[in-house]
Amino acid sequence: MLSLYWHIGREILDRQAAQAWGVKVVERLSHDLRQSFPDLGGFSRANLMYMRAFADAWPEEAIVQQPVGQLPWGHNIVLLTKLKDPDLRLAYADAVLQFGWSRNVLVMQIERKRIERQGRATTNFERVLPKPDSDLARESLKDPYRLDFLGLGDEAQEREIEAALVGHITDFLLELGAGFSYVGRQVHLEVGGEDFYIDLLFYHLHLRRYVVIELKAGSFRPEHLGQLGFYLTAVDEMLAHETDDLTIGLLLCKNRNTVVAEYALRDMTQPFGIAEYQLVEALPEQLRSALPTIEQIERELSEPDNH
Repeated sequence: MLSLYWHIGREILDRQAAQAWGVKVVERLSHDLRQSFPDLGGFSRANLMYMRAFADAWPEEAIVQQPVGQLPWGHNIVLLTKLKDPDLRLAYADAVLQFGWSRNVLVMQIERKRIERQGRATTNFERVLPKPDSDLARESLKDPYRLDFLGLGDEAQEREIEAALVGHITDFLLELGAGFSYVGRQVHLEVGGEDFYIDLLFYHLHLRRYVVIELKAGSFRPEHLGQLGFYLTAVDEMLAHETDDLTIGLLLCKNRNTVVAEYALRDMTQPFGIAEYQLVEALPEQLRSALPTIEQIERELSEPDNH
């Protein structure tokens, strides 16, 4: 079917180039195809325009050699309409095949810029983990993490975020990505007769190692890595199986200075990742500039005539 659609789209492109076909001709072609093949669907004018876009986006060999040729037509329409960059289209097509995303999940992942954020966290994996583990671990983390499904304001504290994440664990696992398995929240560890509690503990099925996630409601500080490093050591000693690899630490903070984070990680021997989280999706620049500032609103409200 994809091959047929591609050839119809190619024919439309060629004839438009040669004969300056207009939309009315596409409509007539749609009518003729439906009359000639009444038992076949998919020949609406809108679908013919998608076929044209499909043929314009990909060479014929892509139908055989690239992931797009293995996707349902509905997924291909999403890629064509939601993305302009060919490399991004291929990356999302490959992710659909790898993770089995439905069309609705694909739309959601594109809107949340899943691929664009992947591998963007500041880490020391390349230095402290062997290849290919370092590459896989780096691609398993993203930046920023979008937690706007929690419905919390920007001023939420760590415990509020933790509780909400557990309440929305399915959404959070989807945001974390494939391979993460939830172990627990406020996981208790007793070390030297003292009690310690890990914010969130996961196990990564592909990396075969635990992942400790610590939340900080403020900006990243280098001293945060000391506490996280202690938890990594404790998990390796007390929870990890002898066949597990070294535990990874992911510090999620509201703000992160990349230079400070890179300096803090430079001499660390344990595998760390540092990323930001967003509780509220940022407004587009053009919309931000059109909205009044807090100062303008307060000034308006303070005017006597406005009471």
